[in-house]
Amino acid sequence: MHGNGHAVAVGSEAVASVVDQQITAVEKLVLEAAEAMPEAKYNFTPESLADPGSDYKGVRSFALQVKHIAASNYVLWMSLTGDQFPDDYQGGNGPEAVKTKAEILKFLKDSYTLGHKAAATLTAQNMLQNPGKSTTSRLHRATFAVAHAYDHYGQLVEYLRMNGIVPPASR
Repeated sequence: MHGNGHAVAVGSEAVASVVDQQITAVEKLVLEAAEAMPEAKYNFTPESLADPGSDYKGVRSFALQVKHIAASNYVLWMSLTGDQFPDDYQGGNGPEAVKTKAEILKFLKDSYTLGHKAAATLTAQNMLQNPGKSTTSRLHRATFAVAHAYDHYGQLVEYLRMNGIVPPASR
């Protein structure tokens, strides 16, 4: 039922469209946050603040947070699209060679291009099937990438604020 009390048909296009809208929403937040941090601060971690009583030892830098979102997007979405992993992909932090702000932003944007392609593969018929050797459904993989990105977006917001930058979404 829709808010107006009328039943809504859940066709293939509806599933793909709803997931695509979710991807677009988190993509905008993450991309704007990643663009807001100056390149000189991309290697910032709260460990450098030496905040008494805190334990930030070994946490990801801002750059690695962004790369981790993109890398995780690839892991989750390529199983839906059949795309191949980047050759130089390394674990949860993405390719080692991706270092500059521009390279990291490209890696992030490319991961969301893959996400939109993954969303477009979802249908009412296939959304509950497990792709390949996955133990989770296509719909779960598509939407978990969104939830995961929101989690790390919250960390990006904190890193921005620790550097005196108001996140774009809060301006």
